[in-house]
Amino acid sequence: MSLDPPTYLLSLQNNIRARPIPWEGAVRAGHITERDLKRIKSVDKVRKEQRKQTVLADLDGFKELLLGGDDGQSVLESAAKRGDVVQYILVLAGDLIDDIPQLASTLLSHSAPFAPFLPLLGQSQNPEDPIPLLTSSVLASLLSSTLSASPKPSPETEKALTRLYSYLSTLSRSSDSGLQDIAVQEYSAVLRVKRARELFWKQKGETIDPLIEILRAAAGVGKNGETSTLWSGATSIRGGTDVGLGGGVGLQLLYHVLLALWQLSFEGELVGDGLEGEHEIIPLYTQLLRLSPKEKTTRLLISTVYNLLSANRSTLLPAATLARLPALLQNLQGRHLTDTDLLEDLKNLTEMVDEYTRTQTTFDEYAAEVRSGHLHWSPPHRNATFWRENARRIIEEDKGELPRQLAEILSKEWQGDKVVLAVGCNDVAYLVKEVPEMRERLERLGLKARVMALMGEADETVRWESLRAVGEWLRYSFDD
Repeated sequence: MSLDPPTYLLSLQNNIRARPIPWEGAVRAGHITERDLKRIKSVDKVRKEQRKQTVLADLDGFKELLLGGDDGQSVLESAAKRGDVVQYILVLAGDLIDDIPQLASTLLSHSAPFAPFLPLLGQSQNPEDPIPLLTSSVLASLLSSTLSASPKPSPETEKALTRLYSYLSTLSRSSDSGLQDIAVQEYSAVLRVKRARELFWKQKGETIDPLIEILRAAAGVGKNGETSTLWSGATSIRGGTDVGLGGGVGLQLLYHVLLALWQLSFEGELVGDGLEGEHEIIPLYTQLLRLSPKEKTTRLLISTVYNLLSANRSTLLPAATLARLPALLQNLQGRHLTDTDLLEDLKNLTEMVDEYTRTQTTFDEYAAEVRSGHLHWSPPHRNATFWRENARRIIEEDKGELPRQLAEILSKEWQGDKVVLAVGCNDVAYLVKEVPEMRERLERLGLKARVMALMGEADETVRWESLRAVGEWLRYSFDD
């Protein structure tokens, strides 16, 4: 899986390659040695093949140049006060590592291959500082090489990987899409093996959260936005050049974020429930499928959802049904798709979802929605027949699990998504209306007090639904 270098980084590297460096002055000042300079000049501004032969003839010498040896420091350490030299050496190191795999292997045989680089990641708090940016690129290449050669990394490799993740997370939180793109491409370079994905998940607050925010922006749902957009139930698909992604998210950045999360989805059993519980990943990806402008983004979306659902059928298939994924998949099958991997994943995903939905009742759908912790105006909520037939079962089944969950949902404020409160009050009204003799049980869960408090909500729909719920309670109180 080879990606073009991020444009932002490529431009920076090209600028540094073109700058003249007063090497002799650096030698006189003691920032580099004569031996260092000789090696640098042997590969400076020469043809790629000549550079390769020079390095292959002196692998240990270039290892000493970049990492230091028994009798000296790395040039990155000795020239630490010369930012121009450090920047040049980092660009040179990246070029040599990428072009000459044997050098990467030689560097990784050093007792501390990451030691000169790791301190440079923390050199500045400015995300545009070139030295940490260039360092992260070199580290990503080195770590990708060692992880490919040995999927079970050493403690030193794991330490370097976690440091790199922390640094890249600062780029992914930037408002600059160029810096965000550097982060996600370097994530992808190392997420090819299981342990790297496990560590990525372990640091999910740093690594995952910013990527989800980018996807939410693309889907038209901001961090504090109206999340009910994800549960709208629309099944139409917008495609081609007519589509406009939200939040100013470009197609390239969207693709690279989806790619990193697709790699993570191969640890579906580890990450699936967490992604859904914390980020509502299934409705988010369903919404992105509606907006997906290209087959390559549709392929990653479908494949990621398939990986997650396959590993978490009992918990995530209900979420897929609630998000109206089955109908959307049917619409997708009507499109002229040519990617064979996409077609295969679409077929397998459709079969899995159809098999699940064939066995589900309306009660199952409602229970799954309540258990998801997020309510929306799905068909059961306003269906009087459903409530006549199922209200008692809802209260009694599993020792009152669903009313307890409903009380927990209503206990939250739901800033930015007041629809949840309106739906919850609606449900309480129906439960009291259909099974009035159990209203004391509901009251002990705090539902009566909560719906009464919600009568003072600013949102008109919440006020109306809470008033209706309180009205049912009062009606039966007066009847008594």
